[in-house]
Amino acid sequence: MDTKQKLKQILVKDLNLEEVSPEEISDSAPLFGEGLGLDSLDAVELVVIVQKHFGVEIKDMDEGRKAFQSVDSLAAYIEERKGA
Repeated sequence: MDTKQKLKQILVKDLNLEEVSPEEISDSAPLFGEGLGLDSLDAVELVVIVQKHFGVEIKDMDEGRKAFQSVDSLAAYIEERKGA
């Protein structure tokens, strides 16, 4: 399973997105606001999720803001950090 698919499944399960299935999440849709509709509390959970499931820490919120734009950007962030 690739990082994007794993991320989508984890987002639905760990953030309790009961009305969304992983298949419905677009790779390029915004995670916050009009996209997936996540909020600031979800952002904190996302930091924990990324560390727990991928072993990647997000310490700088500026980096986090860029990474949390979409599944595409978050998967790229994780892949880049895992490969470093």
